[in-house]
Amino acid sequence: MTESDDACPASSPRIRLSDGRYLAYKERGVPKNESNYKIIIIHGFGSSKEMNFLAPQELIDELRIYFLSFDRAGYGESDPNPKRSVKSEALDIQEVADRLELGSKFYVIGISMGSYPTWSCLKNIPHRLAGVALVVPVINYSWPSLPDYLTKEDNRKKLLQFALWISNHAPGLLYWWLTQIWFPSSSSIESSTEFFNNRDIDILKKTSGFPMLSKDKIRKRGVFECLRRDFIVSFGDWDFDPMELSNPFPQNESSVHIWQGYEDKVVPYQLQRYVTGKLPWIKYHEVPDGGHLIIHYPGLCEAILRALLLGEENPLYGVS
Repeated sequence: MTESDDACPASSPRIRLSDGRYLAYKERGVPKNESNYKIIIIHGFGSSKEMNFLAPQELIDELRIYFLSFDRAGYGESDPNPKRSVKSEALDIQEVADRLELGSKFYVIGISMGSYPTWSCLKNIPHRLAGVALVVPVINYSWPSLPDYLTKEDNRKKLLQFALWISNHAPGLLYWWLTQIWFPSSSSIESSTEFFNNRDIDILKKTSGFPMLSKDKIRKRGVFECLRRDFIVSFGDWDFDPMELSNPFPQNESSVHIWQGYEDKVVPYQLQRYVTGKLPWIKYHEVPDGGHLIIHYPGLCEAILRALLLGEENPLYGVS
């Protein structure tokens, strides 16, 4: 947030990081000191710590689950990080966990573009992880291990490359296009069949969708800069290739999972299958009629938790 946004004082609890920034957070589930499982949920693009994770209360109570979500740098009530990088996202997660005394290990669930901080955790702080789930994780087309034959005809690759170039070299033009063309009235993205399948669009009719992608929000320079920088880091050049990562749980003491929708129009399932084929230690789950918003589908959060915490596999989401 910036002064030019006329930001209101933060209403959520915040912690001060070692570099002086403040991050706002939200706690859910059972009290931290009574929990068996501590899970940090990493929100995606245009979202916030307020995103819904629809786990049944009965399951939360039965397993004694504590949830922590926080506004990533620049989002919601958290201060921006002008030095944001793939690595800094993981270090933020680690510092939040330490400041809130979550213990030596914790679980991480990264959703959509919240997956790049989660990949960064697997790279930079694997010793802190008790288990990991990536839900519809975005694919960075610049990963060296992605073969050309899978991506050369993918229009999403061309669109992302153009958006990345204009984000880096013509941010003023991007700002004009977003505020004057793409969002002339209501938030066009939330009704677009280019991004979402029918189940997703039904979900968006019942939820708030992407709070930072509304016309009024994106006109604020602080919001625009947060989204632009987050996008650039997510789809720019990384200092590692996820498909060269080692299994953080070589003794099978825990597991890493990817959850993907077969009808996802943002992230093609073919690329997700390729990634998990290169990393056989990741357990892959696919929702047959799922789009990009599977995290909001009834029963999905419970399935994610049962697989991550208990090792229970739901045959509905297996791939033969």
